[in-house]
Parts: sequence; structure tokens; C-alpha cells
Amino acid sequence: MLLDAQALFSDDQAITATAASTNYMNLGDTLTVPGAPAALSRDLGGANNIALLVQVTEDFATLTSLTVTVQVDDNSSFSSPKTVSTTGAVVAADLVAGKKMSISIIPTGADEQYMRVYYTVGGSSATAGTITAGIVTGIQTNG
Repeated sequence: MLLDAQALFSDDQAITATAASTNYMNLGDTLTVPGAPAALSRDLGGANNIALLVQVTEDFATLTSLTVTVQVDDNSSFSSPKTVSTTGAVVAADLVAGKKMSISIIPTGADEQYMRVYYTVGGSSATAGTITAGIVTGIQTNG
């Protein structure tokens, strides 16, 4: 699988507390009326089948669970993020190196200018654990 540094939300990002991905993406906008909010002319998710990899790269420790969410917003500060997909709580025992999260494509609803991944730690703060997340050309499924 090939990873492009410019298409990564997280590059072995340590997740020790609830936090946003290190990086976010500007998905572009359309021409708009001056003063009107920018809006995408299309929804990147769903039928476009753009692959999204969210993978544990180092075993997690001491937390109870981790929830991974894909969010979009019309501004880069994500002051009012819209959740377009979530993994639900993944228990600590499953958060081992190599684990791929259940979000495998950019979901329907990715229709705002900015996108990020958000990690919500359940229980105690994690003392170990990293994730790589980003847009890829495809996800390896043969082990």
C-alpha cells in the first residue's frame, strides 16, 4: 500500500488523549457569491469509493476504548464540525498494531471544504498507541 505524505491526516500520531488528527485536508470549494460561505459542488463520499485508511501502528495501553470519527466543516478551525462517519467504540484489546478501523471509504456527507479525523479516548488516558490515517489508492485486504 502506498501512502502520500500530503494525503495523511495522522502519521504515526500518538493518541494519548482525545484529539483531532495532526493534519486536516482542504477539499477545495466552488465559486461562490461574495460573502456567501464556500460550498463543495459535490459530495466526495459514498459512491466515489475514495479509500480511507485508519490503522493502528503501535499497540494501545491503559485506555478502555477508542472511537474514530471523520468530520467535515466549512472552516479550518472546525468550530462546528459535522460527523460523517464513526467507528463506534473499539475496545482496548482490539487496538493492536495492524488493526484497520471499520471506516474504509470516505463516507457520504463529505460535502464541506475541510476534513479531519477525530480520536475520542474512552476511560483513562492512553499511555501508548499510535495511528496512521489518510487517503490511499486502495486498502490491502490479503493480510
